[in-house]
Amino acid sequence: MAEQLPLEAAGDLLRAAQQCLAATDPLHKVALTQAYAVQFRAGQLKARADAAPPAPIRMPGRPSRPHLVHPRDLPKRGLGSVEGRAAFIHAIAHIELNAIDLAWDAVYRFRGLPGAFHADWVSVADDESRHFMLLHGRLQALGFDYGDFDAHNGLWEMCEKTAHDGLSRMALVPRVLEARGLDVTPGMINKLRSANDHATADVLEIILREEVAHVAAGSRWYHWYCKRAGVEPRERFIALLNEYAGGFLYGPFNLEARLLAGFDEEELANLIEQAGRTSGPVR
Repeated sequence: MAEQLPLEAAGDLLRAAQQCLAATDPLHKVALTQAYAVQFRAGQLKARADAAPPAPIRMPGRPSRPHLVHPRDLPKRGLGSVEGRAAFIHAIAHIELNAIDLAWDAVYRFRGLPGAFHADWVSVADDESRHFMLLHGRLQALGFDYGDFDAHNGLWEMCEKTAHDGLSRMALVPRVLEARGLDVTPGMINKLRSANDHATADVLEIILREEVAHVAAGSRWYHWYCKRAGVEPRERFIALLNEYAGGFLYGPFNLEARLLAGFDEEELANLIEQAGRTSGPVR
């Protein structure tokens, strides 16, 4: 597959990230991501030290469908019907497609970082592309395709809000939005198994296991940024929550997964305390 793709990066990792971000067809974005991940692991892609500053962030390449709406405008569907399960799978596939772009934007946008930063986020992009294809296969098995249901743009909107600051990006995208998947996925797996959709449940088991490492990468680089800036990570995380997310993270929390993903016991105790309140920002 890789030999047939128009790989335009010519050894330039940042150009590779731009090409993946710009791809409008999801299957093309996946194929480019996987081909460039192979090149990166082989040492054939490097971030040029003399690269121009990153361009202002904008929407990445997207197909004409799905239609993007406000989250409140998405219909509620149960998992008891084939269409309901397909809509659920579509929502997760949309998250995974966004996650490919989130990882590539981190590679492209944030400069002056150790090579391990690029290695982490290229690996994440590669994983997310595989997750998308697993879900895409489940959609097609149920008689649907990506784009058949509406979706929302919340993940990318937070990406845009944090484009100015890698510390904020690492705090709020992996450790807030993506970490929420660690909390809710076990319950969805149970519901899918109750509906006898074991194939989709098996896919979510894979995604849950691998997303722990993705959130852990966010935690690792969040703490790296905090150490470089000389700020206390727990206090800054709370401040960022209040600034960008209304101060709220909602339970229940997957404590075991969050501990594996770089949260500490004090942080989790604070989150549990906040989730029990009815109003007010995190303190």
